Amino acid sequence: MRIAILDDYQDVALSLADWDSLRAEVHVFRDAFEDEEAVVAALAEYEVVVAMRERTRFPSSTLGRLPGLKLLVTTGPVNAAIDLEAARRAGITVCGTGYFGYPTVELTWALILSAARLVPQQVDSVRRGGWQEGLGTSLRGATLGVLGLGRLGTAVAEIGRAFGMRTIAWSQNLTPADAQAKGAEYVSQDELFARSDVLSIHLVLSDRTRGLVGERELGLMKSTAILVNTSRGPLVDEAALIGALTGKRIASAALDVFDREPLPAGHPLRTLPNAVVTPHIGYVARDLYEVFYRDAVEDIAAWSAGTPVRTLF
Repeated sequence: MRIAILDDYQDVALSLADWDSLRAEVHVFRDAFEDEEAVVAALAEYEVVVAMRERTRFPSSTLGRLPGLKLLVTTGPVNAAIDLEAARRAGITVCGTGYFGYPTVELTWALILSAARLVPQQVDSVRRGGWQEGLGTSLRGATLGVLGLGRLGTAVAEIGRAFGMRTIAWSQNLTPADAQAKGAEYVSQDELFARSDVLSIHLVLSDRTRGLVGERELGLMKSTAILVNTSRGPLVDEAALIGALTGKRIASAALDVFDREPLPAGHPLRTLPNAVVTPHIGYVARDLYEVFYRDAVEDIAAWSAGTPVRTLF
């Protein structure tokens, strides 16, 4: 059996699980694939593929060109980048792994604090031999807006209250009663953007939510506001956001996700001084990676024994 482990950017997969127990040939791919042709060329000879979240896409067209693929394991319990129906038609078993969301919640607050207190600028100043630069702001008494008060959004709101922030929330399915039960004030969509000092996005990407934060919504925000996105890049109109940052119509954006990942080398978000940018590391934590890869090994062993577990269809 030949196993391909994809997008292991940190080169840690083999050290975090007992791959030897599978008695298989395991090959690690560290770098992202440029396009579908590169995916097909690289994986043509593999029976089993382990995908890291949604870094590599597996649409119907790709799956149809991988006749040798029999098992596709994705880290996490869902993966919007895999066409599950096409996999089923092709006879490819798709399995997931365990998951927990608190690393993303923690990173959300790391980004909020970094943007509010100008941490990247201060660190850069010290490294250049300087000292204090700019004037940050504290959070106590400020308004935290949560766009999407689900599991992760609720956890972010709880931490906001510990900082002494007022919490408001809106999403397409949220009700005033649900918001109140989670310790937040329900407001309209426009109020959310207009009143938030920090606006944190916690939505699932879908046709309905794609581009939900656009030029109009950004135009409602305070010039002192911070926009935070640790969910999915396409929830925000990236061009509109770059325009708002360049024109200083909002104070800053703290971003872990982007339309295209990895972020292209010359992308404006890499250099804008009022953008705090991390390379989609919300879920990149050792304890979660241990769950991902341990469960991936279990998935492969169970499938090999004819009793697949954690199947996604």
